Amino acid sequence: MLPDVRRRRLPKLFLLVIALALPLTACGQNLGKSNFARTTVPAAAGTGQVSDGPITDAAVAANVLRTIKPCQFLTKEALGALGLGTAEDDPSPSSIAFDRCSNKVKDPGGKEIRLEFEIGSTLLPHADKTTGQVGGLPLRVSKTDDSSCTVATMTALNPDMALMVSVTYPGDPCRPGQTLMEAVVQKVHNSPEKYSTPAGTVVTADPCAMADTAAVAPVVPSAKSAPSGLHSCEWQSNGTDPTVTVEFLPGLPPLEGDGYSKVDLGGGVTGFQKKGTASSSECQVEWQHRPWQGDDVELAQVDYRSYTANPATDDPCGKAVTVAKNVVTKLPKA
Repeated sequence: MLPDVRRRRLPKLFLLVIALALPLTACGQNLGKSNFARTTVPAAAGTGQVSDGPITDAAVAANVLRTIKPCQFLTKEALGALGLGTAEDDPSPSSIAFDRCSNKVKDPGGKEIRLEFEIGSTLLPHADKTTGQVGGLPLRVSKTDDSSCTVATMTALNPDMALMVSVTYPGDPCRPGQTLMEAVVQKVHNSPEKYSTPAGTVVTADPCAMADTAAVAPVVPSAKSAPSGLHSCEWQSNGTDPTVTVEFLPGLPPLEGDGYSKVDLGGGVTGFQKKGTASSSECQVEWQHRPWQGDDVELAQVDYRSYTANPATDDPCGKAVTVAKNVVTKLPKA
């Protein structure tokens, strides 16, 4: 994805850090470096045998999870009820994703617990980090270092997807992560708050169903699709280069400038394309689908990138536009 601060297209940095750190050791319970009692952060998450077969829990099906509001799990009231400490601020919803939210808590000893939560993450601890289950779902826990931990409750396997919380806490970061995750899973199974889903919204759309294989094939030979989140999907050539990504997200209405230029996507839809400037051959095309909240709109986005094609001779924007024109015809209509 091409970063564009004006459009709040910021890199998913905390996810990248997690991805690099996942192979490291799993979480332990070492409070030796903490300056508060062991009971400051209660332990959570059940243990037991977990099946490695498909997950059939209807409450965590992708089409259900797409509409769940992420910030409800990180409100002052929700975090206060867990005994983690005091949340002084309201949670911060992501400005570039429907399914991410963050907040901070101060424990009774004054230390800060930072919580980043995502519904439908695909950047996860490996299967060998499975430590039991929570709410009948496989639980994976990976401790990066003394202050960082990733806790993921699997909602799908092969391809993997999960409810995930990333914790930064100078003590035992896995314990608050597991405590929060237990509450999240319980709430997901018990009438979670959901987004309004008016006719035509992309919030409910399966991104992997929003492009025809026949339209992607000329751009990505032998294309195979796989979800890269609840609202994004990647097509790759036998699992390798090149890649086309279709993604839906909130954001400000697209504008010309800063490298973006208008392009006709058909059906009266105007897109905005931007060619990459790096050594890879890359182009992003985005367009407004419908209103969202406040000044934000629902955006549809198609990215094309290749690390093996020659940027001087490849036509990344032409390829991205080809797929975008197909996506326009398949998006939900009011």
